[in-house]
Amino acid sequence: MRVFLTGATGFIGSHVIPELLGRGHRVLGLTRSDAGARLLEAAGAEVHRGDLEQPETLASGAAAADAVIHCAFDHDFTTFVENTKKDERNIAAMGEALAGTQKPILITSGVGIGTPLHGGPATEDVLNPRHANPRIATELAGAALTARGIDVRTIRLPQVHDTTKAGLITPLIAEARRAGAVAYLGAGHTRWSAAHVSDVARLYVLALEKGEPGARYNASVEEGVTARAIAEAIGRGSGLPVRSIAADEVQHYFGWMAPFAALDMIASSAWTRARLGWEPTGPDLLEDLAAMDFSARSPG
Repeated sequence: MRVFLTGATGFIGSHVIPELLGRGHRVLGLTRSDAGARLLEAAGAEVHRGDLEQPETLASGAAAADAVIHCAFDHDFTTFVENTKKDERNIAAMGEALAGTQKPILITSGVGIGTPLHGGPATEDVLNPRHANPRIATELAGAALTARGIDVRTIRLPQVHDTTKAGLITPLIAEARRAGAVAYLGAGHTRWSAAHVSDVARLYVLALEKGEPGARYNASVEEGVTARAIAEAIGRGSGLPVRSIAADEVQHYFGWMAPFAALDMIASSAWTRARLGWEPTGPDLLEDLAAMDFSARSPG
């Protein structure tokens, strides 16, 4: 298949490219810059010029391919709500280009969207349309396309990591440096699910080749790593002190990430593994944090 890949030069997308090429697919990668075009060509991908601010450029890429993998997302959290609306517009535009075809589109969300109302690990069968996380806009956009008979499959991401980046943990390191210490709330029992980027990239390709219309797939390998374990790993790597804090100290130590301090973001992938035969092999989160280079600046 010729696969239109958004976010092709990004952290996850750049790992998806070799997985696709290794399985005999061709890649049409989205980029807005000359530098990005050179990276794509060097990786063996074709270049499609476009921009997340111009949905029509994504639609033309989708129309030129046999399938779409949509990894791109604007991760500027100062405009997070607007960025989710932008993602909604881009998904709608690509869906319009796929209407009336059997071409699949894989979209990207977060595992937290599948958290049950009564608590417990997020699962693939749960979709709460009134979820408080603005990223629900992505899944509602996908659901609207599914209702029109378009083949939409959703990959839900945990904290995706290697030794250079680690999801929300990367900006957490920056906040710890600003505050002068790595903090966790209370006993540090809250947990975040995680997966190595190589395993996540492989899952996208499995979902493309073996997935089902309307299905959601959790990319979590570790169901949950405790906040205390994460903080202690950052402390060892960075040399910063590690401390337990009370609720009234969260804003100081977590900054803009304060809403995440008390979140228990655990997720099961048992259904995903069984349906797709996904067998993760990458290092776990604490292994990667132990091998991360904390010198000079925050990783990533």
